[in-house]
Amino acid sequence: MPGKLFPSSSVFPAAVTVNTAVNATLAMSAASLEASHQENLLIARGLKRQDPELLDQLIEQYQHRLMRYLTFLTGKREVAEDLFQETWMRVLLRGAQFNGKARFDTWLFTIARNLVIDLSRKRTMTSLDQLRDPEGDEAPFEIAMDGPSPFEQFCSREDAAEVTAVLLNLHATYREVLLLRFHEELALEEIATVTRAPLSTVKSRLYRGLAALKPELERLRGEHTPGRRAAMAGGVQ
Repeated sequence: MPGKLFPSSSVFPAAVTVNTAVNATLAMSAASLEASHQENLLIARGLKRQDPELLDQLIEQYQHRLMRYLTFLTGKREVAEDLFQETWMRVLLRGAQFNGKARFDTWLFTIARNLVIDLSRKRTMTSLDQLRDPEGDEAPFEIAMDGPSPFEQFCSREDAAEVTAVLLNLHATYREVLLLRFHEELALEEIATVTRAPLSTVKSRLYRGLAALKPELERLRGEHTPGRRAAMAGGVQ
């Protein structure tokens, strides 16, 4: 009996289903990108008109993210609150500079970061741009480890409070990139825009920050173990 030259016709429905699903996903992605683009254009037009209602909507939508970013960047709540107000003033006064080609949150975080740098210079502190990776901004490297990665721990809700505490103790360059990547979910290219750093540098800081995150989490958990708490409560050194 001659062999079949073509696969059974029953295979084709599955292939068609896969192709249909892929096409549908691509269409949804394209539609999402177009919707985001249109939203940014509407924001750009509203800012050019200095529309007060639009500004109120933007503050309501982005206030928590902006405040979190400024708090992590400065490490001080009261300083972050002052810069929060100044950031929105800049948005209102310089809204015509936003053309809608980039995401609004990327532009917003860039304004906030520049204000932090300006304040640091006024206080004769080191600029964020000059805070270098302690180990040097070398090529990205992979992190070998057992168990959940720092990324997985970062995304775990039960670890959110611990990660927040640890982030404040990390080097500023690592803290900023981790915050923008995992809290704000910015793409690496967008982080490069905000920080004005090459993409390779952003990747390096991200990997090194993740590597620094795990031992800090373990140290924090070690301090909070029942035995450690009991010893501290009893005055045992």
